[in-house]
Amino acid sequence: MNLKPLDDRIVVRPAEAETQTASGLVIPDSAKEKPQQGEVLAVGPGKRSETTGELIEVGINVGDIVMYSKYGGTEVSSGGEDLLVLNSRDVLAIVG
Repeated sequence: MNLKPLDDRIVVRPAEAETQTASGLVIPDSAKEKPQQGEVLAVGPGKRSETTGELIEVGINVGDIVMYSKYGGTEVSSGGEDLLVLNSRDVLAIVG
């Protein structure tokens, strides 16, 4: 991957959407919801405090599985895969 996020941004590989329900029904592509969780691939260095100028590190690490807001981030394509660039404030929780 050749993306290096800036400031407090992170790069996430979204999880695949479910193709079947628990009872075995196949979900058509038009009815699939975009997943709201994925694996963190890269993390920026953090953001500078406006008052003191100190670097505030992002509390998320590469490899974490995160849950993020439904309409947060920017979709990008890199190396043939679809990725999402999020601000750290769009991350709701670390899973697991």
